[in-house]
This record gives sequence, structure tokens and C-alpha cells, in this order.
Amino acid sequence: MNGDRDALTLAEKVLAILELGSFSATYKYALFTAILDLCMEKGLKGLSDPTVLTTTELAEKVIELYWPHAMPYEGKVVLRQGGGRAGSQAEILRAIEGFRSDPRNASGEILHRARTAHPVAWKRLVHEVEWKLIEMPIPRLQVSGSGEDRFLYEYSWNQDIKRSTVREHQKDVRDRFDNRLTLQPGVAEGLQALNGILRPLLRREWAGMVAAMNGLPESRLEEFLFGASRISLDEVRGPLIEIQGSQCLYCRKALQGAIDVDHFIPWARYPDNGLDNLVAAHQRCNNPKRDFLAAAEHVERWALRNVERAGDLRDVASRIAWQREPGRTRAVAVATYSRLGEGAKVWSAGTSLVGLEKGRVDAALSAWTWLPLTTPRASPPHPPPSATSRAP
Repeated sequence: MNGDRDALTLAEKVLAILELGSFSATYKYALFTAILDLCMEKGLKGLSDPTVLTTTELAEKVIELYWPHAMPYEGKVVLRQGGGRAGSQAEILRAIEGFRSDPRNASGEILHRARTAHPVAWKRLVHEVEWKLIEMPIPRLQVSGSGEDRFLYEYSWNQDIKRSTVREHQKDVRDRFDNRLTLQPGVAEGLQALNGILRPLLRREWAGMVAAMNGLPESRLEEFLFGASRISLDEVRGPLIEIQGSQCLYCRKALQGAIDVDHFIPWARYPDNGLDNLVAAHQRCNNPKRDFLAAAEHVERWALRNVERAGDLRDVASRIAWQREPGRTRAVAVATYSRLGEGAKVWSAGTSLVGLEKGRVDAALSAWTWLPLTTPRASPPHPPPSATSRAP
């Protein structure tokens, strides 16, 4: 794909499958959002290939997306998101709910803690979700009224794939199953460019479907399902203040009065509670910043903090068992800012928006030492899936 026209063509096709595709559960929203997230995370050419995704990567990302949904809504019940009959639950969500409710896995509400404290149970959960993705939404996401159009990705298995085949693969018997999705040319770049448009649309449509399934008003559900406030950031406020020398990242004045923990790359653009993406800021600075991207001067200070205080950030993450994936955070920042044109409006201070100084931003992010993402294993080399390997 080349340029704005191809990105718009991709957007039109995505909207068509969301509008015309068959939906009995919210899996398609979760799968598409997972693909979008991985394209943002793996967006640096030469460092991580954003055109090849594995079903294991997708399973872990889908669990991350559904994790907050497996909590009771308003202290009552976990909201229904699918299932074959009224009152039943989508199998992926039920599996996550079971993992969360097992007292042997009790690690609070934070996914990172549960994953690291209970690796065996976590691996079983990933395998279960991976199978469900292989069986259901991956071969169905690109189906609309006119049949399957593999405009997003190719995959190698047929609709009659057996669980035993996937189970052997999950046990490291690698020669029978290719777990890769190969994105079509230009799709990764197109999704990165469309992230700011597609993400809020997906969340709104997803929340609308959950509201309809549960007979609830839609207005409050989006915040419950996708809001940044679902996990308290109080634990990291003190450590971040100390790391920043008691200075607000944005105005550089002494931190006094109401102090917020802000997502430097806004949550609305990509949900990242990783420690490198969190900064201590005056409430009077954070409130007007809202969901704007920050200006070059702020990017420079943020990147410099993450380089110079990397050891302190690592120690804090270890001490309080907090998520920290600097490679992912940096990749998302690069993918987000790289799609802006020179002079795009970004937040500077108060109500002031200024033109983006792209050269300064690029230099600041380039100076941030690259830490590669840890990616799940893929199958052994196979020829990329092609039209000749499609399911009938």
C-alpha cells in the first residue's frame, strides 16, 4: 500500500467486515485490536518484523485485552460477551475468569503479577486461548457477506483443524502446524497510520455489543471495559516522583499539591501501563494535556529520563512487581509519532498546541537505547502462507 489512498482503502475494508461480518461474540473486536496493538509494538523496521504475527503472540494480547473484562461489573457479575445460547459466556472470557478466580492464582488485579507468579497456569491459559483463536476468529475475521477476502493476513490451516494438531505444536512438536499469520503488504503500515481512528471505533462498537448482550446502557460500559482508571497507579506515584527528582516532567517545576501519574503516550492511543510510559506531573499540567501527544521538548525529557534512570525504573518494577517493557513502550512511541506529519499539532502547555518538530522527536527516540521485545516462539521455517494454502 502506498499513501493516504491505500490507508483509506484499508479502513473501508475494515469497516465493511465490522459492519457486515457475522458476530456471535466479541472475539473479532478482540482479535482485530490485538493485531492493531502488535503492529504498533513491532513497528520498527529492521528490529522486529511487524508483518509476521504468531498465534501465541495474539493469544497473550487477547488475554491482556479481556483481562479487565473478567471482573464483575459494578460488583455484580462478569458481563456476557458471547456464547451459543442466552446466559452463556464466551469461552475465552470464561477461561480468563477461571484463571483469575482460582485462589492458587491470586495475585490481585494486575495481569503482570498473575502471569509472573503463576507461570504454569498462565501457560495453560495461553494455550487454551490460542486454540480458540485458531478455531474461530482467525479464519472468520475476514469473512463478510461475499465470502472470505484475505486482505489483512494469510494463514495456513483449514477450518477442520484438529485440537490435537495444535496441542502437539504447543508441546514443541513443531513439524505439523504453522502458527504464523502473514500480514498482506502495506497492512502493518496502514494500521499504524489508522490507529488513532480505528482504536476508538473498535472500543465503541465492542462496548455497544456488550451493552446489547447484557441489556445495559452503553454510556458507562466503554469506561468500564477500556478505561485507564481500572488499575490504580498510586503505587508508582512515589517512585516516579523520586526518579524525576521531584520535578514535573512537563513544566519542570517542583512537584507540589495535586500530583498525577500520566500516560505519556495517551491511553486512548495505546493502553500501556508499563513503568516507562508513566510520568509524574502536576494535575494542572496533566488535565489540559488530556489525550494529546506531547511536544518535542517533552519527548526529549521523557526519553532522556528513561535512558538515564533505566536502572532505577528496573529496580522499582522488580520491587513492586510492576509491568515494565521498555522495548514495547519505545516501539509504540516511534510508531505513533512517525505517522504524524511535520507541523502536526501537539500539546505544549496549558491550552497551547504547537507544531510538531519531527526532527527533534526522531532524534530523542533514536537516542533511547533499543531494548528488543520478547516475542513468543514461532513455528519452524515454512514458506509464507499463500493463496494456494487457503481453506476451501
